[in-house]
Formats: sequence, C-alpha cells, structure tokens
Amino acid sequence: MNTANPLTIHRVMHEIKRRKLQVLRVVDLTPRMRRITVGGPELAGFISLGSDDHVKLFFPQTAEQHTALNNLELSAGVKNKVMPPMRDYTPRRYDLSTHELDLDFVLHGDGPASTWAAQVQPGQHLHIGGPRGSMIVPDIFDSYLLIGDETALPAIARRLEELPANRRALVVIEVENEQEQQPLKSAASIEVIWVHRDAPAGNLLSTVEGLNIPSGELYTWVATESALSRKVRRVLLDTHGLNEEFVKAVGYWRLDDSAEE
Repeated sequence: MNTANPLTIHRVMHEIKRRKLQVLRVVDLTPRMRRITVGGPELAGFISLGSDDHVKLFFPQTAEQHTALNNLELSAGVKNKVMPPMRDYTPRRYDLSTHELDLDFVLHGDGPASTWAAQVQPGQHLHIGGPRGSMIVPDIFDSYLLIGDETALPAIARRLEELPANRRALVVIEVENEQEQQPLKSAASIEVIWVHRDAPAGNLLSTVEGLNIPSGELYTWVATESALSRKVRRVLLDTHGLNEEFVKAVGYWRLDDSAEE
C-alpha cells in the first residue's frame, strides 16, 4: 500500500508489464527529432504519472531475439542468451481512449534505438516494458528550473504542459542548432533559453552559471550527459545556493555510449 505523503516528492511503483505495440505514425519534429506514435489494444492499462517516467524499449538484432520477444520468452533461464538491446525513453504523451503512445527519438546516427527510428514505418512493431515507477512532484512549488539537452526535451515539454497557470518556469535546453528548437507550450509563465551546440561561444554549463534563478519555492530538474549533469548540479548548489533536497540531476547518456536516454 502506498503511504507516501501526497504533498511531498515521492515515488509510486507500478506493475511491470510487457507490451507489443504497432507503429501508427512517424512525424519529424525537427531534422534530428522524430516522433513515433505506437499503439494497439495491449496499451490498455498503461500508466505514467510522472513527466520524467521511462519505458524500456526492446530492439532485437537477431532472429533468436525476435522469437523470444514475440513469444514473451525473456525468462531468467534464457535472458542472458537472447536479451535484445534495450533503451529507456520518456512517454511523451499517451491516450488510453485511442490506445496511443508518443515517443520522441533523437536521430544521432548511432545505436539500436536511433537506427530503428531512422528506418521505421507504420505497421512495424515495438516491444515496450514499464514504466517501473513514477516520481511524483506535487504542485507545491512556485517556480521550476528545467535544464537539459535533446534527450531531455520530451520530459521537459511534458512537465511544462502539466504546470498550472499560476507557476513560473525557467527552461535551459542545449540543442545542435536553431533548427532543433521546438515550440514549448504551457499554461505557466515560461522563459526558454536555447543553447546552440554549434555556436562559437557559450555552452550549457556557462549558461547555467549566469542564470538569474527564479524566486519563491523552486524545484530544479536536470538531465543531460552524465558528467555534465553532475557539473551542472554542483553549479546549482555551490554557485546559486539551491536547496539540494529539491534539485534532481540525472544522466540520460554517457559520452562513451550512444546518445540515447
């Protein structure tokens, strides 16, 4: 039984379920960001309560891995032999009335998820699992500071859409160039700072160092490359003096791995 105080940040666990879904639509949001809508009757009962939730996506590479997924055979006895590559992705949007789930992929040209997303067509299938749980951030903050790169955009955009009109949000997002900027919608009052990776001067860390931090009770969320997230967190705590209890910084990818969540 969940006994967490609903007025504090808390985690809710979900029953883990594997689903086989069909690709319904493929839409390019930017030159490097592709939205893939999957769905079907197996999406019934899907739940995602947190804007930064993650589902596990499976990308089989061999006939044995395909067979195991289709037969739901990933049991402990065969797991090591046939487990396909997996990646974590944010449920950008889901609608149980239409059995649809949106997933946004960065097309960076490497890795099983990006390779799959680059060639996918409606009618193909995708296996997903989870979410395992949700981090619930109750509406107790005056302001939000959201910092990330392309991989964090789905979670940032979803949180902004969930904020009420009487809140403020400062958003800092690093993308490749101006073409990778996306419109962000919110009932809250938002300020968005786009940092372009191909610009001759400035970067995400220096931009964070120079921020004017929003006033009032503040919740801060950071998601980017693992080492960079740690550096951003230190700047927020040491330079800006933020309350460590309300600063969540996570690594969505590592430089020695593919740039996927």
